[in-house]
Amino acid sequence: MLTRRAILAGAAAFAGTSWAQTPLRGADIAGDIALLRDAYETLHPGLYRYATQAETNARFDALADAWSRDQSLGDAFLTLSRFLATIRCGHTHANFYNQSDAVIESLFAGRTRPPFHFAWLERRMVVLRNFSGDARLDPGAEILSINGRTAPHLLADLLPYMRADGGNDAKRVSLLEVRGGDRFESFDIFHGLRHPDAARGLTLRVRPARSGQAISIDVAPIDLATRQAAMADANAGDDAPAWRLDYPATNVARLTMPGWALYNSTWDWRAFLDAGFEEIASQGVRRLIIDLRGNEGGLDACGHATIGHLIDAPLTLSGYERRVRYQRVPDRLNPHLDTWDDSFRDWGDIVEPAEDGFYRPRSAEDGQVVIAPRGPRFTGDVAVLIGPANSSATFQFATIVRERRLGTLIGQPTGGNLRGINGGAFFFLRLPASGLECDLPLIGFFARTPMPDSGVAPDVFAPETADDIAAGRDAAMARALGL
Repeated sequence: MLTRRAILAGAAAFAGTSWAQTPLRGADIAGDIALLRDAYETLHPGLYRYATQAETNARFDALADAWSRDQSLGDAFLTLSRFLATIRCGHTHANFYNQSDAVIESLFAGRTRPPFHFAWLERRMVVLRNFSGDARLDPGAEILSINGRTAPHLLADLLPYMRADGGNDAKRVSLLEVRGGDRFESFDIFHGLRHPDAARGLTLRVRPARSGQAISIDVAPIDLATRQAAMADANAGDDAPAWRLDYPATNVARLTMPGWALYNSTWDWRAFLDAGFEEIASQGVRRLIIDLRGNEGGLDACGHATIGHLIDAPLTLSGYERRVRYQRVPDRLNPHLDTWDDSFRDWGDIVEPAEDGFYRPRSAEDGQVVIAPRGPRFTGDVAVLIGPANSSATFQFATIVRERRLGTLIGQPTGGNLRGINGGAFFFLRLPASGLECDLPLIGFFARTPMPDSGVAPDVFAPETADDIAAGRDAAMARALGL
């Protein structure tokens, strides 16, 4: 278990779901917003990072007014999510994974999903994988509209509900893709809540990949269970390997890491990494490709352990100042806050008051992370494949690789934000009347010098195209192999 010191250093189911249809009484749920406001104003380190206190107060007031009226649970979830997105923090949202089983069944499980995976390429919805049974929805086909709503209209309609840091809209767009890597897909949930007519069927206007002629196709929507069954690791257990090491070319190794959220995994990822680098050394590999595309983040330790095999001396990370909003959680809030480490409730003497109502680590050493070398060290060329999903631990990994010149970044700009993000430790705020949950990050990371409002740009741009998808080409991997 991480210590406090280490932490500081480091309405889709409308059909047949009565709860989603039954209004919540405004008189009953209004107190939830008062609790939300109290908790966020007291504890959230990034509440005013991208908005003034006056602007934030006005948004809280508007949310309180919206929740003072009777409404469905689905409408309450939408209004809450849209408000949380205005904080412009990639870790502040009504987290799908932290909702109760009742909320998941009521709001997320319905048969409203399009029967295909897709990507957004320059605001165009392009099919990646087809489950509809209609061969005209082949990879590379462009979806022009769904039930009469054009693809650009749908994207613009759903973007205000997406979480991301600052003005990094590439992250928001990536969240609205459906690639089969997440148990809950943002597009599925918010499209179903915003447009419940999807439950009655989907009429698509499509331009097939091998024909320039637009056609109309009627397809049946799918439910959550069907979507999850199509995931690549649908049957993987808690002890299943989450990463893969292979050799796509002579003297080239590829380490594919689709996720670092291994909090509940019993798989020994450290042993896998150590054994993998031993194998790489024995094979005489001269180029290592680390594929992080689609990996939002998770355990910082996964990235630090990987970097340990790329360095020969301790590497100190201190580019961002760490701040928290509190020293001890007020008693009135504790009953509504869950977490995996109760030491987050009282930072004690490891923090001291700072300017602007913050607290920060008491000594400079408490604000630093030191990555130790791990053997064997890889001394060849390193290429890291990145994209807009990289917004937490993987954003930080890309930042370190860029700053310390540990490798070449290839692909598309990351998520996250160079001005800093919020994270490191979390409370899960339970709103008692509505039954909804909101994630509450506790540590703010603030750049010490002025930085752009953006993610990390790659050294080599390799954007995905519809032609690549239709032909089964991986442009970023090709660039990495051809360096």
